Amino acid sequence: MIVTKTLSQTTEIWLQKKGYSADNLDERKNNGTTALIVASREGAMDIVADLQKSDININLQNNDGNNALWFACFGNHLDLMGLLINAGIDLDNQNDNGVSVLMYAASAGKTDAVKLLLEAGANPHLKNLDDFRAIDFSSTIEILQILRQCKG
Repeated sequence: MIVTKTLSQTTEIWLQKKGYSADNLDERKNNGTTALIVASREGAMDIVADLQKSDININLQNNDGNNALWFACFGNHLDLMGLLINAGIDLDNQNDNGVSVLMYAASAGKTDAVKLLLEAGANPHLKNLDDFRAIDFSSTIEILQILRQCKG
């Protein structure tokens, strides 16, 4: 993907340090990770915001089928999750095991992430490859109660 907007110097330096090219922001490295995925995993809000301004493909997944939202959630970077959600990332992306970010957040006890995802419109009724939904992964009573309130 050819960059159509200018990246900040900070982002260009970050890309260089991580081994990514500013000329191809959708480039994939180990396990299919993109610069956006790495920045999301690190919680690098400014880098993610700058990359998004450059019209990257926000929904690219690594080789396991996880997108940048998964990694922002993994790191408990709620503000970054909000940024990705507002940019239109696929909330209901399911990885190679059929697991969505909502399922992961429920299993990891990330109550605030569960609330954020549901408020943004994540589908609590998706099933993974073993036929389990997010509610089945609830690791706390609070998350179980939140997911029980989802109709359908």
